[in-house]
Amino acid sequence: MSRRWLAAVALLAAPSAASAQATAVPVADGVEFRVGAEVVAKYHTAATVAKPFLWPVAAPDGTPVTRAWPVQTSATDATTDHVHQKSVWFCHGDVIPEGLAIKTPSANKADKGVDFWSEAKADGKKRHGTIRCTKVSIPDIKPGDPAVVVTWNVWLTADGEKILDEKRTITFRDTPEGRLFTFTCELTANDYPIVFGDTKEGSFGVRVHDDLRTVAAGGGTVTPAGGEPAKAGTKDNLPLWGKVADWNDYSGTVNGKAVGLAVFAHPDNPTKSAWHTRAYGLMAANPFGRDHSGFPSQKGKTELVRIDKGKALTYRFAAYAHTGDVTGGKVAEAYEAFRR
Repeated sequence: MSRRWLAAVALLAAPSAASAQATAVPVADGVEFRVGAEVVAKYHTAATVAKPFLWPVAAPDGTPVTRAWPVQTSATDATTDHVHQKSVWFCHGDVIPEGLAIKTPSANKADKGVDFWSEAKADGKKRHGTIRCTKVSIPDIKPGDPAVVVTWNVWLTADGEKILDEKRTITFRDTPEGRLFTFTCELTANDYPIVFGDTKEGSFGVRVHDDLRTVAAGGGTVTPAGGEPAKAGTKDNLPLWGKVADWNDYSGTVNGKAVGLAVFAHPDNPTKSAWHTRAYGLMAANPFGRDHSGFPSQKGKTELVRIDKGKALTYRFAAYAHTGDVTGGKVAEAYEAFRR
């Protein structure tokens, strides 16, 4: 974590002397992010999950901004679609290990590699890959610094063969307007050359709280950086779908409180992200989709992202849970702090 980044975060809000310390606390099946004694988010790393994910995620006033289903279920669940969209996650829908004959192919016949996005089965057999967390480290921090969690993951085929290694670092910063979770994902091709397939199903994604969706009157608003927002009542396809942007933000009202959730893609990432953002509550930055994805911004582009064997690529994204709308939550200011 650089001093430059920490200084930039001060643009958003410097903690006062009375501010509670942000911490990361290990628990049996993951890590809890806390502000003082309050648990504001939990990172799930148990061997039973298909991939690590962050849930719950709360704005500074305690209001949840991501969907609880299927991690937690109740009779009042509004949606029970897309079981693989668990709150906040990182993966990709078609990861191709060159030179490996894949024994159990993806349920999606268009895939050429391993599907880490869905949790699909076919003929009663698992057809998706698994991202397995193998180690968690929580470094000591100084008072006022962000909480830091360093994890190591292996990306496995449906048959359990490792094709990719990942070092994932999550930093958490609490401010009066928002809570910033930064994911730095260092992907290393130790076993095979890796190609990221051309699919819309990726990559750093969130599933927002059902009340924030734009699909119904009274729902939320989706705002892209530098673009026109899609307001309540807008259904798929959103006009911002498949376009390149620095960030997208979902804002609206949950439990009577004005809140939102933004996703940031760092400008220094090896490739720019197009946005797989849907009216039903999905918002994902995808740096790997090309012409076949259907993204309008990628039409005619066919060169895929590749990692040669023994080499690595690093991508940085963030989820920002805020109070207020895109303006009141200082989303643009939070992005500027993130990008520096």
